[in-house]
Amino acid sequence: MVTSTVPRPRPADAPEPGRKGLAARVSLGRIFAPVSSEFLLIASTALLLTGFGLVMILSATSATAGDPFEAVLKQGVFALLGVPLMFIASRLPVRFWKRAAWPALLGAVAFQLLVFTPLGYDLYGNRNWVEIGGITAQPSEFLKLALALWLGYVLFRKQTLLGLWRHVFIPAVPVAGLVIATVMAGHDLGTAMVLFLISLGALFFSGVRLRIFIIPLVLSVLAVAVLAIASPDRMRRITSFLNPNCLDDYELSCYQPLHGIWGLAGGGIFGLGLGNSKEKYDWLPAAANDYIFAIVGEELGLIGCTVVLALFALFAVGAFHVIRKTDDPFVRIVSGAITVWIVGQALINVGVVLRLFPVLGVPLPFMSQGGTALVSVLIASGVLLSFARTLPATRTAGTLER
Repeated sequence: MVTSTVPRPRPADAPEPGRKGLAARVSLGRIFAPVSSEFLLIASTALLLTGFGLVMILSATSATAGDPFEAVLKQGVFALLGVPLMFIASRLPVRFWKRAAWPALLGAVAFQLLVFTPLGYDLYGNRNWVEIGGITAQPSEFLKLALALWLGYVLFRKQTLLGLWRHVFIPAVPVAGLVIATVMAGHDLGTAMVLFLISLGALFFSGVRLRIFIIPLVLSVLAVAVLAIASPDRMRRITSFLNPNCLDDYELSCYQPLHGIWGLAGGGIFGLGLGNSKEKYDWLPAAANDYIFAIVGEELGLIGCTVVLALFALFAVGAFHVIRKTDDPFVRIVSGAITVWIVGQALINVGVVLRLFPVLGVPLPFMSQGGTALVSVLIASGVLLSFARTLPATRTAGTLER
Protein backbone atom coordinates (compact mmCIF):
# COMPACT_ATOMS: atom_id res chain seq x y z
CA MET A 1 0.00 0.00 0.00
CA VAL A 2 1.42 3.30 -1.11
CA THR A 3 0.57 6.49 0.67
CA SER A 4 1.39 9.87 -0.68
CA THR A 5 1.79 13.06 1.31
CA VAL A 6 1.25 16.52 0.05
CA PRO A 7 3.92 18.93 1.27
CA ARG A 8 2.63 21.85 3.29
CA PRO A 9 3.24 25.27 1.84
CA ARG A 10 6.23 27.02 3.41
CA PRO A 11 5.41 30.25 5.26
CA ALA A 12 6.67 33.37 3.58
CA ASP A 13 8.81 34.37 6.55
CA ALA A 14 10.38 30.90 7.06
CA PRO A 15 14.07 30.50 6.18
CA GLU A 16 14.89 28.79 2.91
CA PRO A 17 15.95 25.12 3.09
CA GLY A 18 19.66 24.73 3.61
CA ARG A 19 20.02 28.21 5.13
CA LYS A 20 20.47 28.84 8.86
CA GLY A 21 17.54 30.70 10.29
CA LEU A 22 18.26 34.02 11.94
CA ALA A 23 16.27 34.78 15.04
CA ALA A 24 16.68 37.73 17.35
CA ARG A 25 16.60 36.69 20.99
CA VAL A 26 16.56 39.08 23.86
CA SER A 27 17.85 37.60 27.10
CA LEU A 28 17.19 39.57 30.27
CA GLY A 29 19.29 37.15 32.31
CA ARG A 30 18.91 37.53 36.06
CA ILE A 31 18.00 41.22 36.01
CA PHE A 32 14.32 40.51 36.50
CA ALA A 33 14.73 37.12 38.17
CA PRO A 34 12.69 36.72 41.37
CA VAL A 35 14.68 37.52 44.49
CA SER A 36 14.75 35.50 47.68
CA SER A 37 12.71 36.26 50.77
CA GLU A 38 15.97 37.11 52.56
CA PHE A 39 16.67 39.78 49.94
CA LEU A 40 13.24 41.33 50.42
CA LEU A 41 13.52 41.22 54.21
CA ILE A 42 16.94 42.89 54.38
CA ALA A 43 16.16 45.50 51.71
CA SER A 44 12.76 46.46 53.11
CA THR A 45 13.95 46.81 56.72
CA ALA A 46 16.98 48.87 55.64
CA LEU A 47 14.76 51.23 53.64
CA LEU A 48 12.15 51.50 56.41
CA LEU A 49 14.77 52.25 59.06
CA THR A 50 16.39 54.86 56.82
CA GLY A 51 13.06 56.57 56.15
CA PHE A 52 12.11 56.38 59.82
CA GLY A 53 15.45 57.94 60.69
CA LEU A 54 14.90 60.88 58.34
CA VAL A 55 11.54 61.60 59.96
CA MET A 56 13.00 61.47 63.46
CA ILE A 57 16.00 63.63 62.52
CA LEU A 58 13.61 66.26 61.18
CA SER A 59 11.65 66.13 64.41
CA ALA A 60 14.72 66.13 66.68
CA THR A 61 16.37 69.11 64.95
CA SER A 62 13.23 71.19 64.35
CA ALA A 63 13.69 72.95 67.71
CA THR A 64 17.22 74.18 66.95
CA ALA A 65 17.98 77.69 65.81
CA GLY A 66 18.23 78.33 62.09
CA ASP A 67 16.70 76.39 59.23
CA PRO A 68 14.76 73.42 60.70
CA PHE A 69 15.16 71.50 57.44
CA GLU A 70 18.95 71.89 57.13
CA ALA A 71 19.88 68.73 59.03
CA VAL A 72 17.32 66.46 57.39
CA LEU A 73 18.20 67.77 53.92
CA LYS A 74 21.87 66.94 54.48
CA GLN A 75 20.96 63.50 55.75
CA GLY A 76 18.57 63.08 52.82
CA VAL A 77 21.38 63.76 50.35
CA PHE A 78 23.43 60.95 51.87
CA ALA A 79 20.35 58.71 51.83
CA LEU A 80 19.88 59.44 48.11
CA LEU A 81 23.52 58.49 47.63
CA GLY A 82 23.50 55.43 49.89
CA VAL A 83 20.30 53.72 48.70
CA PRO A 84 21.39 53.49 45.02
CA LEU A 85 24.82 52.32 46.19
CA MET A 86 23.09 49.61 48.22
CA PHE A 87 21.27 48.26 45.17
CA ILE A 88 24.37 48.62 42.96
CA ALA A 89 26.32 46.62 45.53
CA SER A 90 23.56 44.01 45.52
CA ARG A 91 24.23 43.35 41.81
CA LEU A 92 27.95 42.66 42.28
CA PRO A 93 29.05 39.00 42.36
CA VAL A 94 30.74 37.36 45.33
CA ARG A 95 34.05 37.14 43.47
CA PHE A 96 34.09 40.96 43.30
CA TRP A 97 33.91 41.23 47.09
CA LYS A 98 36.69 38.66 47.44
CA ARG A 99 38.93 40.62 45.12
CA ALA A 100 38.03 43.91 46.81
CA ALA A 101 38.96 42.75 50.32
CA TRP A 102 42.60 43.86 50.33
CA PRO A 103 42.12 47.13 48.37
CA ALA A 104 39.15 48.03 50.59
CA LEU A 105 41.14 47.54 53.80
CA LEU A 106 44.20 49.43 52.56
CA GLY A 107 42.06 52.27 51.25
CA ALA A 108 40.01 52.50 54.44
CA VAL A 109 43.13 52.55 56.64
CA ALA A 110 44.69 55.26 54.46
CA PHE A 111 41.47 57.26 54.74
CA GLN A 112 41.46 56.79 58.53
CA LEU A 113 45.03 58.05 58.80
CA LEU A 114 43.92 61.36 57.30
CA VAL A 115 42.43 62.28 60.68
CA PHE A 116 46.00 62.77 61.94
CA THR A 117 46.81 65.25 59.16
CA PRO A 118 45.73 68.90 58.95
CA LEU A 119 42.53 67.61 57.31
CA GLY A 120 41.45 65.98 60.59
CA TYR A 121 39.85 67.68 63.57
CA ASP A 122 38.50 66.90 67.03
CA LEU A 123 34.83 66.56 67.88
CA TYR A 124 33.48 65.70 71.35
CA GLY A 125 36.99 64.78 72.44
CA ASN A 126 37.56 62.30 69.57
CA ARG A 127 39.86 62.96 66.64
CA ASN A 128 37.94 60.86 64.17
CA TRP A 129 36.77 63.32 61.55
CA VAL A 130 38.15 64.85 58.36
CA GLU A 131 36.99 67.79 56.27
CA ILE A 132 37.68 67.74 52.55
CA GLY A 133 36.31 70.49 50.33
CA GLY A 134 33.79 71.57 52.94
CA ILE A 135 32.45 68.01 53.36
CA THR A 136 33.00 66.28 56.71
CA ALA A 137 33.37 62.52 56.99
CA GLN A 138 34.13 59.90 59.61
CA PRO A 139 36.61 57.48 58.00
CA SER A 140 36.27 54.84 60.73
CA GLU A 141 32.76 54.03 59.48
CA PHE A 142 34.22 52.60 56.27
CA LEU A 143 36.79 50.66 58.30
CA LYS A 144 33.96 48.52 59.66
CA LEU A 145 32.91 47.17 56.26
CA ALA A 146 36.50 46.91 55.00
CA LEU A 147 37.56 44.90 58.06
CA ALA A 148 34.59 42.55 57.70
CA LEU A 149 35.43 41.86 54.03
CA TRP A 150 39.14 41.40 54.74
CA LEU A 151 38.62 39.03 57.67
CA GLY A 152 36.12 37.05 55.61
CA TYR A 153 38.61 36.68 52.76
CA VAL A 154 41.58 35.72 54.96
CA LEU A 155 39.65 33.22 57.07
CA PHE A 156 38.03 31.81 53.93
CA ARG A 157 41.45 31.19 52.38
CA LYS A 158 42.60 29.45 55.60
CA GLN A 159 39.43 27.42 56.03
CA THR A 160 41.22 24.07 56.19
CA LEU A 161 43.86 25.36 58.64
CA LEU A 162 41.63 27.00 61.24
CA GLY A 163 42.07 24.06 63.62
CA LEU A 164 45.53 25.44 64.40
CA TRP A 165 45.53 28.54 66.58
CA ARG A 166 48.49 30.16 64.80
CA HIS A 167 46.61 30.14 61.49
CA VAL A 168 43.57 31.66 63.21
CA PHE A 169 45.55 34.48 64.80
CA ILE A 170 48.00 35.25 61.96
CA PRO A 171 47.45 37.54 60.14
CA ALA A 172 43.86 38.16 61.29
CA VAL A 173 44.49 39.26 64.89
CA PRO A 174 47.57 41.49 64.32
CA VAL A 175 45.99 43.28 61.35
CA ALA A 176 42.67 43.74 63.16
CA GLY A 177 44.61 45.06 66.15
CA LEU A 178 46.41 47.61 63.99
CA VAL A 179 43.12 48.72 62.44
CA ILE A 180 41.58 49.17 65.89
CA ALA A 181 44.72 51.02 67.03
CA THR A 182 44.26 53.65 64.30
CA VAL A 183 40.84 54.40 65.78
CA MET A 184 42.00 54.30 69.39
CA ALA A 185 44.73 56.79 68.52
CA GLY A 186 41.88 59.25 67.99
CA HIS A 187 40.37 58.30 71.41
CA ASP A 188 37.21 56.79 69.90
CA LEU A 189 36.59 53.84 72.23
CA GLY A 190 33.01 53.24 71.01
CA THR A 191 34.01 52.66 67.38
CA ALA A 192 36.98 50.55 68.50
CA MET A 193 34.62 48.30 70.46
CA VAL A 194 32.42 47.85 67.38
CA LEU A 195 35.48 46.91 65.30
CA PHE A 196 36.41 44.40 67.98
CA LEU A 197 32.89 42.90 67.79
CA ILE A 198 33.27 42.61 64.01
CA SER A 199 36.52 40.70 64.51
CA LEU A 200 34.95 38.34 67.03
CA GLY A 201 31.94 37.83 64.76
CA ALA A 202 34.16 36.90 61.81
CA LEU A 203 36.12 34.42 63.94
CA PHE A 204 32.95 32.88 65.36
CA PHE A 205 31.25 32.36 62.00
CA SER A 206 34.46 30.99 60.47
CA GLY A 207 33.96 27.95 62.69
CA VAL A 208 37.05 28.19 64.92
CA ARG A 209 37.01 26.42 68.26
CA LEU A 210 35.44 28.42 71.06
CA ARG A 211 38.42 27.95 73.37
CA ILE A 212 40.50 30.03 70.97
CA PHE A 213 38.32 33.05 71.89
CA ILE A 214 39.62 33.02 75.46
CA ILE A 215 42.92 34.73 74.67
CA PRO A 216 41.47 37.63 72.60
CA LEU A 217 38.68 38.12 75.14
CA VAL A 218 41.11 38.35 78.04
CA LEU A 219 43.38 40.70 76.11
CA SER A 220 40.45 42.90 75.11
CA VAL A 221 39.15 43.18 78.67
CA LEU A 222 42.61 44.16 79.89
CA ALA A 223 42.97 46.70 77.08
CA VAL A 224 39.59 48.30 77.84
CA ALA A 225 40.45 48.47 81.54
CA VAL A 226 43.78 50.15 80.84
CA LEU A 227 42.23 52.61 78.39
CA ALA A 228 39.46 53.45 80.85
CA ILE A 229 41.86 54.06 83.72
CA ALA A 230 44.18 56.15 81.54
CA SER A 231 41.40 58.53 80.46
CA PRO A 232 39.74 60.79 83.06
CA ASP A 233 36.79 61.38 80.73
CA ARG A 234 36.12 57.64 80.33
CA MET A 235 36.45 57.07 84.07
CA ARG A 236 33.95 59.88 84.64
CA ARG A 237 31.43 58.17 82.35
CA ILE A 238 31.93 54.79 83.98
CA THR A 239 31.64 56.10 87.54
CA SER A 240 28.48 58.05 86.67
CA PHE A 241 27.02 54.88 85.13
CA LEU A 242 27.79 52.91 88.28
CA ASN A 243 26.45 55.64 90.55
CA PRO A 244 22.96 54.56 91.76
CA ASN A 245 22.10 58.13 92.77
CA CYS A 246 22.99 59.89 89.56
CA LEU A 247 21.21 63.10 90.59
CA ASP A 248 24.22 63.92 92.77
CA ASP A 249 26.19 64.58 89.59
CA TYR A 250 23.32 66.00 87.53
CA GLU A 251 25.16 68.99 86.06
CA LEU A 252 28.17 66.97 84.88
CA SER A 253 28.35 63.29 84.01
CA CYS A 254 24.69 62.38 84.55
CA TYR A 255 23.08 65.21 82.63
CA GLN A 256 22.74 63.47 79.26
CA PRO A 257 21.91 59.95 80.55
CA LEU A 258 19.22 61.31 82.87
CA HIS A 259 17.53 63.40 80.18
CA GLY A 260 17.60 60.38 77.87
CA ILE A 261 15.79 58.29 80.49
CA TRP A 262 13.36 61.11 81.24
CA GLY A 263 12.56 61.39 77.54
CA LEU A 264 11.76 57.69 77.31
CA ALA A 265 9.70 57.79 80.50
CA GLY A 266 7.79 60.88 79.40
CA GLY A 267 6.56 59.18 76.25
CA GLY A 268 4.72 56.39 78.05
CA ILE A 269 3.04 53.81 75.85
CA PHE A 270 1.70 55.98 73.02
CA GLY A 271 4.10 58.95 73.19
CA LEU A 272 3.53 62.68 73.14
CA GLY A 273 2.99 62.72 69.39
CA LEU A 274 5.39 63.17 66.50
CA GLY A 275 7.17 66.53 66.84
CA ASN A 276 6.05 67.12 70.44
CA SER A 277 9.26 66.19 72.23
CA LYS A 278 10.27 68.44 75.13
CA GLU A 279 13.79 67.10 75.57
CA LYS A 280 14.88 68.26 72.11
CA TYR A 281 14.58 71.90 73.22
CA ASP A 282 18.22 72.08 74.29
CA TRP A 283 17.69 69.66 77.17
CA LEU A 284 19.06 66.49 75.58
CA PRO A 285 22.48 66.75 73.91
CA ALA A 286 22.96 64.76 70.70
CA ALA A 287 19.19 64.36 70.33
CA ALA A 288 19.51 63.64 66.61
CA ASN A 289 22.68 61.57 66.97
CA ASP A 290 23.46 59.07 69.69
CA TYR A 291 20.22 59.70 71.63
CA ILE A 292 17.72 59.66 68.79
CA PHE A 293 16.15 56.53 70.32
CA ALA A 294 15.17 58.65 73.33
CA ILE A 295 13.31 61.04 71.01
CA VAL A 296 11.56 58.06 69.40
CA GLY A 297 10.43 56.91 72.84
CA GLU A 298 9.28 60.35 73.92
CA GLU A 299 7.29 61.16 70.79
CA LEU A 300 6.08 57.71 69.74
CA GLY A 301 6.17 55.95 73.09
CA LEU A 302 6.75 52.29 73.77
CA ILE A 303 4.98 51.44 70.52
CA GLY A 304 7.48 53.44 68.45
CA CYS A 305 10.44 51.89 70.28
CA THR A 306 8.99 48.43 69.72
CA VAL A 307 8.64 49.11 66.00
CA VAL A 308 12.30 50.17 65.75
CA LEU A 309 13.48 47.10 67.64
CA ALA A 310 11.22 44.85 65.55
CA LEU A 311 12.71 46.24 62.33
CA PHE A 312 16.24 45.50 63.55
CA ALA A 313 15.07 42.02 64.59
CA LEU A 314 13.68 41.38 61.10
CA PHE A 315 16.93 42.65 59.57
CA ALA A 316 18.80 40.17 61.77
CA VAL A 317 16.45 37.34 60.77
CA GLY A 318 17.08 37.98 57.07
CA ALA A 319 20.84 38.18 57.59
CA PHE A 320 20.99 35.02 59.70
CA HIS A 321 19.02 33.16 57.04
CA VAL A 322 21.75 34.11 54.57
CA ILE A 323 24.36 32.79 57.02
CA ARG A 324 22.46 29.54 57.55
CA LYS A 325 21.63 28.77 53.92
CA THR A 326 24.85 29.68 52.14
CA ASP A 327 27.37 27.07 51.02
CA ASP A 328 30.21 29.61 50.68
CA PRO A 329 32.39 30.11 53.81
CA PHE A 330 33.32 33.62 52.65
CA VAL A 331 29.66 34.62 52.44
CA ARG A 332 28.96 33.13 55.85
CA ILE A 333 31.88 34.89 57.57
CA VAL A 334 31.31 38.32 56.04
CA SER A 335 27.54 38.14 56.56
CA GLY A 336 28.09 37.19 60.20
CA ALA A 337 30.55 40.04 60.76
CA ILE A 338 28.22 42.61 59.15
CA THR A 339 25.24 41.35 61.14
CA VAL A 340 27.17 41.51 64.41
CA TRP A 341 28.25 45.05 63.47
CA ILE A 342 24.82 46.47 62.63
CA VAL A 343 22.67 44.61 65.15
CA GLY A 344 25.31 44.75 67.88
CA GLN A 345 25.81 48.49 67.41
CA ALA A 346 22.04 49.02 67.57
CA LEU A 347 21.84 47.09 70.84
CA ILE A 348 24.75 49.07 72.29
CA ASN A 349 23.09 52.37 71.34
CA VAL A 350 19.75 51.36 72.84
CA GLY A 351 21.55 50.04 75.93
CA VAL A 352 23.28 53.39 76.42
CA VAL A 353 19.96 55.25 76.19
CA LEU A 354 18.44 52.83 78.73
CA ARG A 355 21.50 53.29 80.99
CA LEU A 356 22.44 49.65 80.69
CA PHE A 357 25.88 50.75 79.42
CA PRO A 358 27.97 53.87 80.01
CA VAL A 359 27.92 56.56 77.33
CA LEU A 360 30.04 55.27 74.42
CA GLY A 361 29.20 57.64 71.57
CA VAL A 362 27.91 54.92 69.24
CA PRO A 363 25.19 55.97 66.75
CA LEU A 364 22.03 54.02 65.98
CA PRO A 365 22.51 52.43 62.52
CA PHE A 366 20.31 53.80 59.71
CA MET A 367 18.64 56.33 62.02
CA SER A 368 21.18 58.58 63.76
CA GLN A 369 22.28 61.77 62.04
CA GLY A 370 25.56 61.25 60.20
CA GLY A 371 26.02 60.87 56.48
CA THR A 372 29.15 58.71 56.55
CA ALA A 373 27.59 56.24 58.96
CA LEU A 374 24.42 56.00 56.87
CA VAL A 375 26.26 55.41 53.58
CA SER A 376 28.54 52.75 55.08
CA VAL A 377 25.62 50.86 56.65
CA LEU A 378 23.63 50.97 53.41
CA ILE A 379 26.60 49.66 51.40
CA ALA A 380 27.04 46.89 53.97
CA SER A 381 23.36 46.04 53.50
CA GLY A 382 24.04 45.91 49.76
CA VAL A 383 26.76 43.34 50.40
CA LEU A 384 24.23 41.22 52.31
CA LEU A 385 21.78 41.60 49.42
CA SER A 386 24.48 40.50 46.99
CA PHE A 387 25.02 37.40 49.09
CA ALA A 388 21.27 36.78 49.34
CA ARG A 389 21.15 36.46 45.54
CA THR A 390 23.58 33.54 45.68
CA LEU A 391 21.59 31.35 48.05
CA PRO A 392 21.10 27.84 46.67
CA ALA A 393 17.61 26.90 45.53
CA THR A 394 15.83 24.21 47.54
CA ARG A 395 12.92 22.03 46.51
CA THR A 396 10.05 21.71 48.95
CA ALA A 397 6.72 20.00 48.23
CA GLY A 398 7.47 19.85 44.53
CA THR A 399 8.04 23.57 44.17
CA LEU A 400 11.24 25.44 43.65
CA GLU A 401 11.94 28.25 46.03
CA ARG A 402 15.03 30.34 46.56
